[in-house]
Amino acid sequence: MIIDIHGHYTTAPAPLGQWRDAQVAALTDPVRAPDPAGPVISDDRIRESIETNQLRLMDERGIDVTVFSPRASFMAHHIGDFATSSAWARICNDLCHRVCELYPSRFVPGAMLPQSPGADPATVVPEIERAVRDLGAVTVNLNPDPSGGHWTAPPLTDRSWYPVWEKLVELDVPAMVHVSTSCNPAFHTTGAHYLNADTTAFMQLLAGDLFTDFPGLRLVIPHGGGAVPYHWGRFRGLAQALGRPEPEESLLRNVYFDTCVYHQPGIDLLLDVIPVGNVLFASEMVGAVRGVDPRTGHHFDDTRRYVEAAGLSAEDLAAVQEGNARRVYPRLDARLTAQGR
Repeated sequence: MIIDIHGHYTTAPAPLGQWRDAQVAALTDPVRAPDPAGPVISDDRIRESIETNQLRLMDERGIDVTVFSPRASFMAHHIGDFATSSAWARICNDLCHRVCELYPSRFVPGAMLPQSPGADPATVVPEIERAVRDLGAVTVNLNPDPSGGHWTAPPLTDRSWYPVWEKLVELDVPAMVHVSTSCNPAFHTTGAHYLNADTTAFMQLLAGDLFTDFPGLRLVIPHGGGAVPYHWGRFRGLAQALGRPEPEESLLRNVYFDTCVYHQPGIDLLLDVIPVGNVLFASEMVGAVRGVDPRTGHHFDDTRRYVEAAGLSAEDLAAVQEGNARRVYPRLDARLTAQGR
């Protein structure tokens, strides 16, 4: 089985975006507020949006299951306040749940959180509970920078985050550390902000003692870890200078990386530097990079090709494509096991 742990509903039907536009407009003109029950989207419209996009590509590329969460750039936690984000998260999470109910053998739900700049991180705990217990979410996407590129939030090691970590450990659910849209013109959303955040989160974790307090917490850093594998020696040297243990010792029992890296040398480097047990297959298909590489004739985000050309043993390849995901996402494993897989 090939499990893609990083999928977003980037092709959601138009009424979702229209509802969001109305919600944002209502921040200055309450008369324009949309129906709080959410947009009206039929099952047929969901099927059309999925079968011609994600599901078609999964079939073409031989991907069996995708962990499917709301569109990352749509989270836009910097807009409005906690109430704004709470309503938006509920609607987006419910819609992804519907996709997974329509295609239970192909999609497994992930969830976004109702974060907001300056809000106590603990305010997201009820949505974590609802998403996991009621919607079957096997992971959540956690934004280390709800301000949208201005980095006003405390580091992930700050005690204000502890109620979130406590809930994730209680539910045995990992979090993917994933920012959203950048409203800072200095940082392109997907080309800079996403990769900056991956690198920044790792450095925050390296400098702190989060996993001493939460040894059962699991965090996934997407997009191949940003600059982390490429600069592994720098991080080892910084750990030494800060009086910290080696990253392999202090972080790699709890931190994992996905394969959303869109060229062969990048995948080769990731798998050479990071232990195989810490790498999980992912593509983020129909995401930031949707085009075809003219040098290969294949889509940039067809990451299965790179992983399978990286020279892994059959055992290590199976771990990256399936085994590691089932170990890091125990609720995913339980769901697949219940299906006889």
